Order: sequence, then structure tokens, then C-alpha cells
Amino acid sequence: MDHSTHHTGTAHAHASSAGGHGDHHGDQAHGTTWATAMKATLHCLTGCAIGEILGMVIGTALMWGNAPTMILAITLAFVFGYSFTLFAVVRAAVSLKAAIKVALAADTVSIAVMELVDNGIIALVPGAMDAHLSDGLFWYALLGGFAVAFVITTPVNKWMIGRGKGHAVVHAYH
Repeated sequence: MDHSTHHTGTAHAHASSAGGHGDHHGDQAHGTTWATAMKATLHCLTGCAIGEILGMVIGTALMWGNAPTMILAITLAFVFGYSFTLFAVVRAAVSLKAAIKVALAADTVSIAVMELVDNGIIALVPGAMDAHLSDGLFWYALLGGFAVAFVITTPVNKWMIGRGKGHAVVHAYH
């Protein structure tokens, strides 16, 4: 492992999350842009969408019921969401153990909010839970859920990045 990269990134991550007592934290909170938050949210949404769609396809192909299919889809959404960050951080010469910690810190809240919102929408759209992959209703509910999740998760990510949390943790390794 390249210790200089790890220590620099760790120092940056600790400085940004020191509880708001230093000037660095204040600068970061005021410098967070909507574009940065949207990019972080889109990054998360991409992994979530891949995992969720894959889980629904697998669950449907295996003729599972709604609950096990949703559990698989949500699990795969987290796996794929974390993996995008994990691979990027590992490429920055960070150990796998440290990269897992960074991915968990960077993505957990974002993925959880996204999954709660988009699965909630699917559950609330009449007939969407019983729709098949070949039904337009299934895809409209899913894509609509992703769109609403993006809109709701972006301000959450902006708030977190502005406080040195979430995807701000990953920026120390770029």
C-alpha cells in the first residue's frame, strides 16, 4: 500500500469530519455545490439501479414472491452501490479493508435513502408490485421511483458532503 496516499486521505477525512471546529470544515460546507451533490447522487443511483434491476430480474426468473425479490433487489442495490466506490478507492492504492470502510462511510446513507424512496414508490403505485417485467407499469413505477429518489437524495448528499460526510470521504482518495 502507498502509505503517503492513505495518510493524506485519512488526514483529509479526519479534518473534514472533526465536528466543525476548524476553518477547513467551514470552507467545505460553504463550497459544496449542487453539481457535486448531483454527481454523487448519480454515482449512487447508477449502482443502485443496476443492483435493483438485476435483483428483480433474478427474482422474477426464479418465480419468487414480492418480498424475497425485493430483499434480493435491495441487497444487490447496496452491493453494486458500494462496489462502484470500493473499486475507485482501491485503484487509489488503498488497502481493501480501508476501502471498505470508505465505501461504507461514503454510500450507506445515500443508498438507504434512495432504496427507501424508490421501493416505497413501487409499493405505493397500484398494481406495480404485481406487474411483470414485460409490463409498462413495472418500468414506469421503477423509473419514476428512481427519479423521485434522485430528487430527494441529492439534497441529502449535498448536506452530508458539506459537513465532510458521505461522498466527501471519497474525495480524499481522488
